[in-house]
Amino acid sequence: MTARLLETNHDPLKRIDVDGVTVDIIENALRNAREEMDAVLFRTAMSPGIREQGDCFPMIANKEGKMVVGQFGSFIGPFLEAYDEEIEEGDIILTNDPYMCNAAVSHLPDWVVLVPIFKDGRHMAWSAMFGHMSDNGGMVPGSIPIQATTIFQEGIRIPPTKLYKKGVLQSDLLELILHNVRTPQWNRFDLNALVAACNTAAKRCVELAVRFGDDVLFSTMDIMLQRNYEAMKHIIGMFIPEEPREFEDYICDDGMGMGPYRIKCTMWREGEKAIFDFAGTDPQAQSSVNFFLNEDMFKMFFGSFTINVVDPQIVFNDGFYDLVDVRIPQGTLLKPNYPAALSGRTHALGRIFDVLGALLGMGAPEMMLNAAGFSDSPHLFFSGYDSREGKGNEWFQLFQIGFGGVPGRPVGDGPDGHSLWPGFTNVPNEFIESYFPLRIERYETIPDSGGAGLHRGGNGLSVAYNFLCEGEIGIHDDRWLTYPWGVLGGETGLRSTKKLVRADGTEEWLPAKVEGISVKAGDVLYFNTWGGGGWGDPFARDPELVRQDVARRLVSTEGAKRYGVVMASDATVDQAATETLRAELIAARGTDSALFNFGGDLEDIRSRCEAQTHLPAPVKPTFIGAK
Repeated sequence: MTARLLETNHDPLKRIDVDGVTVDIIENALRNAREEMDAVLFRTAMSPGIREQGDCFPMIANKEGKMVVGQFGSFIGPFLEAYDEEIEEGDIILTNDPYMCNAAVSHLPDWVVLVPIFKDGRHMAWSAMFGHMSDNGGMVPGSIPIQATTIFQEGIRIPPTKLYKKGVLQSDLLELILHNVRTPQWNRFDLNALVAACNTAAKRCVELAVRFGDDVLFSTMDIMLQRNYEAMKHIIGMFIPEEPREFEDYICDDGMGMGPYRIKCTMWREGEKAIFDFAGTDPQAQSSVNFFLNEDMFKMFFGSFTINVVDPQIVFNDGFYDLVDVRIPQGTLLKPNYPAALSGRTHALGRIFDVLGALLGMGAPEMMLNAAGFSDSPHLFFSGYDSREGKGNEWFQLFQIGFGGVPGRPVGDGPDGHSLWPGFTNVPNEFIESYFPLRIERYETIPDSGGAGLHRGGNGLSVAYNFLCEGEIGIHDDRWLTYPWGVLGGETGLRSTKKLVRADGTEEWLPAKVEGISVKAGDVLYFNTWGGGGWGDPFARDPELVRQDVARRLVSTEGAKRYGVVMASDATVDQAATETLRAELIAARGTDSALFNFGGDLEDIRSRCEAQTHLPAPVKPTFIGAK
């Protein structure tokens, strides 16, 4: 079963030699076209998640569907394998169903648009983009229900469908889809923006073919992919060992009181090929925290991580995929059986990056090993009817992604309150306050939340949301039980917490995954994210850097002592007291130094859970149908 591209011009495209200058010009033109896709989207989308936050992923792919430029890796190959229909010029495909496109997208709120690029009757390339819709129907506003046990509870499922046929919008189909979501106007604008962005990229590709020739553009895309192949072959040979190396990390809970869930991966090299085997990962969860991980998507994670660490000048694309073999057992957390729920897959997605970073960095920790930091992507949902004067009791629905601390790294400190995704940004508070019935009373980093180290982990964020009318909130977060681990002597980062202070002064500690919490005007939610783990010996950190952190309120005076630094009353470093304290702390810790600092083993962490987090420890998971 595979898609069939219909062409009226059957002259084959030819692979020819292209000089280096032309390759560089076309490469940069394609990169600019990819950036223009974002610009078009952000100027025409309506929802804050896409317009302000940038929760979208564009790409331009070659004729075979391999991403040439982009951010998230190509999902076209898996789509083409699953779509048993004809595609012709003017068609535009829409889908959101992971089970219908080999997990080319991994949960229903992500709507993907695919545009085949034709010139003079020949299929030349692809443009594609997916964006996270504010709502996709289903059990709860925002369409990421924690309590979902099947994908049918998570909203409308759109199989690979022609939104446009030969350039004509299928209006009845679009209206049917929008009839099933809570924010039809936002979804309509966002979908139109995705289409416009893809059409813009298609236009730029055709312009390049007109300027340089069809065969030149076709061949240059192959050259770009081959460049990436050669670069990654060298990187794999340098950093992937033949001896198997394994690592495991955990999702803290599933929102239904069970956890943690193990993600385990073993990595080794056979010849030029890197092998990643997820045997030992827990069976699929009963709730929505499953992550249907497409093998090509993991290859993209691997390539993006290694290229950014080793040589960011390499153009990231899909050229290296043949060099990687990914093995994910069926029926596990990362490849659940249909119709398992998938909407809360963000926690496992984030943890994959921590696992991958550990595996790649173990062999060269001074050069490659990051601490834990991209541990999650916390979500806040707030919805209801705006009862404020002049608002007409209109429906509102906020979906916002929060950020924690980026880990300490070999190259330096982790940024504070920042996303590891290059294109993601924080939504301006002014925007939130203008469009939703709430007020941001606090938006600041949490001092000392980043793990201490030679290179400090980035601090998490504390955001205080004051609700101005009645409504319901939902929270999706993780790293509240397990710690963002430190490495090479670095300390763990602070875990995430969520506290609701009612208007009458009563306080409630909320779980990291919860929905349907009623709030009233005057209630305040303190949404605190995790800090990144520390990298290296904190007692080796320059005391002057610690002083600067204290002055910037990133580290407290008391927190400076974690680095063995004593601050004087005039806010300078007390050099004599610092030397004494560091000598005492170094002597007390002894000479044993583990590569990873997990903050204790799981049973120890469980035993301390309620005292430290105000929440009971989750019970060990039970798996339906597991052998």
